[in-house]
This record gives sequence, structure tokens and C-alpha cells, in this order.
Amino acid sequence: MNAETAAEPDRWIRNYRPGPAEALPLVHFPHAGGSASYYRPLCISLSDRFNALALQYPGRQDRRDEPCVTDLHVLADLLFDRLRHLADRPLAFFGHSMGALLAFEVTRRFERELGTSPVALFLSGRRAPSRRRDEYLDLSDDDSLLAEIRELSGTDPRLLGDGEMLRMILEPLRADYRALGDYHFTPAPPVRCPVTVLTGADDPRTSHDEAAAWQEHTTGTFALRTFPGGHFFLGENVTAVTDFVTERLTGAPLPG
Repeated sequence: MNAETAAEPDRWIRNYRPGPAEALPLVHFPHAGGSASYYRPLCISLSDRFNALALQYPGRQDRRDEPCVTDLHVLADLLFDRLRHLADRPLAFFGHSMGALLAFEVTRRFERELGTSPVALFLSGRRAPSRRRDEYLDLSDDDSLLAEIRELSGTDPRLLGDGEMLRMILEPLRADYRALGDYHFTPAPPVRCPVTVLTGADDPRTSHDEAAAWQEHTTGTFALRTFPGGHFFLGENVTAVTDFVTERLTGAPLPG
């Protein structure tokens, strides 16, 4: 039994199918309003090669009785504290949308506080932090949040007609959008680790140039791959994404 499996009751980490013994940990950071279960198909698909883990933020699913964190830097600090015990071995991060910013911020903390980096940083469905957009969303209005959900197609439409499920979705979504709206990128030295960016060809929130701008934020190697689909292209391309991530991680040093 590996360390992550033994720690499964941990509130922060979900391990849907443990990978091979001593496999490289690949930690997934969810999107705004999202939960660990969004990554379940991808984690299971990757589990034959890696120890694919998914983070569970406070305020959703089995943590819905805990208050959401409305400051992205505070949440990054909490995640860093939870993940820092993995710094003595190689590991990789994968973040989608808001999760990409969190994965990036936690990487900065690994480098600043511990002097180490992930062997790979996968950033998906999010423009570089240096490319800020003026986007306004009325967080006091449920209809505005619902319109956002429908535009990005990130939620099963059947759930939008269920009042109880809707409340469970909107509360963390509102909190996460507040955190995103207040987030300001602090210029600092680029991260040192290899960065791989994944983006959807039809994502209304991230253009190709905005995705490519992540290259400015690393001194390591950089790659960009465009997949068919919109903001939530991952769900439509699980096999292709699994193959791409596996290819990029080939040759990464294993814990030992």
C-alpha cells in the first residue's frame, strides 16, 4: 500500500484507482465550482502508469459542510501545506481552469519554500496569469451564474433542473469566481519546471495566444497542444489527453 492510498481518508485527496507501487504521483487540481470527481475518468485512465490523485477543495461534495475558500492565494497556501510532504520524491501537477492557476501557484511555493519543483506542470483550459481579461459576472445573481455554466457546458444539464443539486453547485461556484475575480498575478521569477499547456480549440475563455503566453512563466521546456472542444474539452478527449500526458511524462524520474 503506498502513502497516498494509506492517507485516503484525508479530506483533501481522492485516489480513485491506486497506481502501481512507487508510481509517480500526478496531482489534479479542479476547476472553479468543480470537485475531485470531475477527474475520475482521467485518473482511472492514467492509473495503469501513474498514481493519479485528485484534490477536493472545501465546500463541495463530501466537504460541503466546510466553508469555501474565497481567496486563491489562501487556497494555494492550504494546498501547498497538504502536498509538501510529497516534495521528497518526483511528482507532477495537472490543473484545469482555476485549477491551472492553483497548480502554478503551488509550484511557485514548492520552489520558493522547498527549493524543488514538480517534474512536469500541466496547465489546461486557462490563459496565462499575465493575460488578464476584464470579465464581469454578477455573483449575487443566480441567473448570471447559470448562464455561465450553460455557456461553458461544464455541468450535466439534468442537474440544472434539480433545486437541491443546483444549490450545491452554485455555492462553491460563486465562492470560486469571487476568488478568481480578486486574484492578481504577482510578478516573480518564472518557475523552473517543464510546462505543458492544453487548450480547447473553441474555448471562449482562452485564446491560443493567451494559452501560449504561459511560456513566459517558465524557464523549463514548454509545449502547447490544442484539442477539439470548448472549455471542458477534457471530458470529450480522455483517451487523447491520457496518451498526451503519458507521452510528456515518459522518462520522468520515478520515486525511489
